Amino acid sequence: MPKYAKFLKDIISKKRKLEEHEIVMLTKESNGILQKKLPPKLKDLGSFTIPCTIGKSYFDRALCDLGASINLMPLSVFRKLGLREVTPTTISLQLADRSIKYPRGVIEDVLVKVDKFIFPADFIVLDMDEDEEIPLILGRPFLATGRTLIDVQQGKLVLRVGEDEVTFDVLKPMKFPFETHSCLQISDRDVIMADETCAIDFLNLPLEVCLTHSTPVKFKDDEVKECERYLEATPLFPPSMQPKVEDLKSCQPTSPLEEPPKLELKPLPSNLRYAFLGQDSTFPIIINRSLSDVEEEKLLRILREHKKALGWTISDIKGISPSICTHKILMEDNI
Repeated sequence: MPKYAKFLKDIISKKRKLEEHEIVMLTKESNGILQKKLPPKLKDLGSFTIPCTIGKSYFDRALCDLGASINLMPLSVFRKLGLREVTPTTISLQLADRSIKYPRGVIEDVLVKVDKFIFPADFIVLDMDEDEEIPLILGRPFLATGRTLIDVQQGKLVLRVGEDEVTFDVLKPMKFPFETHSCLQISDRDVIMADETCAIDFLNLPLEVCLTHSTPVKFKDDEVKECERYLEATPLFPPSMQPKVEDLKSCQPTSPLEEPPKLELKPLPSNLRYAFLGQDSTFPIIINRSLSDVEEEKLLRILREHKKALGWTISDIKGISPSICTHKILMEDNI
């Protein structure tokens, strides 16, 4: 029995009393617990997956499994890749449920691109259901080829080739879960059967019988007759729900020359001033303050003769549809 256990037993059974200065010998385990030197418990970070490319096919998540001694590829993925024929093999796989599976064969020297590295790998092709989230399993042979370092605490996986290395963070893919887009099919026969069942159920209702007959029909059922009298006495729309019809007046677009807009004139520097081409201080322009009256009058006369060309927009150009100009501008922006 350890010394500290006998000491505690004597204290509990009152065979021994604590003195002022007593030394108790503890084991390393107890000392570590009391001093809180044990590392904190962490949660499962999930499986380590990396993106890879085989040929022209990109796989977002390939499982890095240290417990697998082979690289595994489903038969459906093998057919999508269009690789060469598999080589027959005598390997048998024992799954976790103790069942034995015989693969179709092995395909050697498959080039797997991971980031900027390209690794050769041998895959065992097995006829199995394809996992949409993790279509490939990369075992210890592939991880050994890439000199893989896995930091489970930090959730990082490092692949090395020579002095170059690539780091993958397993925590980032967990923030963006895999989206599975599945299609569901409904048979037309089921829809027709459902419609017929609903129609049969609704036809048994008295109100439904009255609403489905637009022409006057003599009903024998008392409940149906009561519903018919209620519908005839009820107006189509109450006065509060009568639709209101208002005439919309068509507005013809007016040119700025016919109705000049009202502009707010801002203060100008000392060397500039405003001049007006129209009456009642309309169509303002900015001219040099040093112009004489004769020079100003000549300038305004020339500008009034070509007033229509000032401040033109696409809608003012005659003979050209604004939609054509708009389409041309959009095409230039796309280029």
